Amino acid sequence: MSANFFAHSKSRKVSILLALLGAFTPIGGLHKFYLGQYIWGVIYLLFWSTDIVRVACAIDVVIYLSLGWERFGQFFNADSNHTQSAINPQQIRAIADALRQLEGLRSEGLISEYEFEQKRRQLIE
Repeated sequence: MSANFFAHSKSRKVSILLALLGAFTPIGGLHKFYLGQYIWGVIYLLFWSTDIVRVACAIDVVIYLSLGWERFGQFFNADSNHTQSAINPQQIRAIADALRQLEGLRSEGLISEYEFEQKRRQLIE
């Protein structure tokens, strides 16, 4: 395989298929090499004869499936268009102010911990 193979945009489907291959065969860790995580790929290959690698590959499949297309691109295609654009300072201030207001409502007992966490996640996303 050439270096160009590893330089291109990483496909979520290929990553999932390679991780599945590692989960059901003794060839674990290929998906880590594909994603550019060479140290983890070597670790997976060092423990290829154990069930730990198969379980880890299965967990990686679940993680890749749960990430979704855009989040996968953000994690593994940093040089592509999937990266988030920079947030301007006004947006950061607005989010910080909203979080302070939420914290005040929570500390006064006007919203529950669950409501606070839901609103906090909405603001951060």
